Amino acid sequence: MTAIAERLAHWAAGLEGDALPLQLRATLRHLLLDAGGLMVAARGSDYLLACRDSAEAPGPCTALGHPGGFTAADAALISGVAVHGEDYDDTFEGTPVHVGAVVVPAALAAAERSGAGGADLLRGLAAGGELACRMALVAPTAIHRAGFHPTAVIGALSAAYAVATTLRLPPQQTAAALGIAGSQASGIIEYLAEGTSTKRLHPGWAAQSGLRAAALAAHGFTGPRTVFEGEHGFYRAFAAPEIPRDFGRLTEGLGDDWQLERLAFKPYACGTMVQPFIDAAIALRQDGVEPDDLASITAPTAEGILHRLWEPLAEKRRPSTPYSAKFSVPFGIALGLAEGRAGLAQFTSEAIAAPRLLALAEKVGYEVNPQDPYPDNYVGEVRATLRNGETATARQPHLRGGRREPLTDAELLAKYRANAAYGGWSEAQVRAYEDFCKTAFDLPSLAVLEQFRS
Repeated sequence: MTAIAERLAHWAAGLEGDALPLQLRATLRHLLLDAGGLMVAARGSDYLLACRDSAEAPGPCTALGHPGGFTAADAALISGVAVHGEDYDDTFEGTPVHVGAVVVPAALAAAERSGAGGADLLRGLAAGGELACRMALVAPTAIHRAGFHPTAVIGALSAAYAVATTLRLPPQQTAAALGIAGSQASGIIEYLAEGTSTKRLHPGWAAQSGLRAAALAAHGFTGPRTVFEGEHGFYRAFAAPEIPRDFGRLTEGLGDDWQLERLAFKPYACGTMVQPFIDAAIALRQDGVEPDDLASITAPTAEGILHRLWEPLAEKRRPSTPYSAKFSVPFGIALGLAEGRAGLAQFTSEAIAAPRLLALAEKVGYEVNPQDPYPDNYVGEVRATLRNGETATARQPHLRGGRREPLTDAELLAKYRANAAYGGWSEAQVRAYEDFCKTAFDLPSLAVLEQFRS
């Protein structure tokens, strides 16, 4: 019986960009645009400067917004950390896994290093992104339950697949790259304890691991063909055993039913499942609820998100770091009520120490709703009790920016421009990258990326 990695490898070998659906191509252009803005937005941050300064030698590849060239591995690491650094990047609902932070840096570095053109970049992004989504569907929530970060461990294999497809490796080598990447996958979720930088590292590490896996395979190194379904394979290692596996999700409808088209782009710079609660809080604000009039706030919630977004409650009500604040529903609700927005500027050291926000967050509590549709759908509900005894409720029925209510082209462009400007790019630089994204898949080579090394 043909192993799953072999079936995926043969499918990728026959993939051609001009046969891809127009909607998928549009999604991938959005992915390039969104990722590019985030790469620039993070370039002055301490964690990204640490990544850049850890680079060992100059090389032929671009890390967007940084002077000079880098090795492919270093460019992928720096760019992956930058895209995911502020948790403002895309997500695949119901899992969740972040796609662009892994496959965009890996495929760009592979194409630029090898001299591949835009058509090959398109193939690589499509293959790697689709595999990331499908891997997340095999056993939803099981990877988190086992203590691993889905983007980190899924990312290594999806990056390897993206790179192998970009480089047009033969099927045997692509299957080997997937098998090798299974031993490179890593990333625990203990970052939740203190809001440390390791979550930011995960997609960059996965991206550079994918490059290495493909390079090893191209030179004859082998990996297990049964990396997905084997007795000691990926899901045995990284997924909680009580969650059923459906390996058919990896190959059924491949090329006809593109999961990647359902990718969500975030409107707020924080954890995915916090966002519907922010929208609900903003709705209360728009209905005239004033923060000073609030006595208490209760949010019905899914039990499955308690350990990441609600507990320990003392930390979530008073986040110790800006990054911790991004994974706090109480703080997100406070932002929605007090400011009506949650962009990059709302998650700085100064912003999270604002007395008015902390006082609001202290009033936020939760109750577990057994009927919450998580993980199939992300909802947010906020019930406010006012000092005069009246109550007000608002509910966001799904993730805004997701498959049920996608962001418009204008909203995505505005987000990119705001992020690139936040990172210090001039208007000319902002427009130049916009133009690149419009034509990237038609370019004969990716050498034009050199213009973005500043």
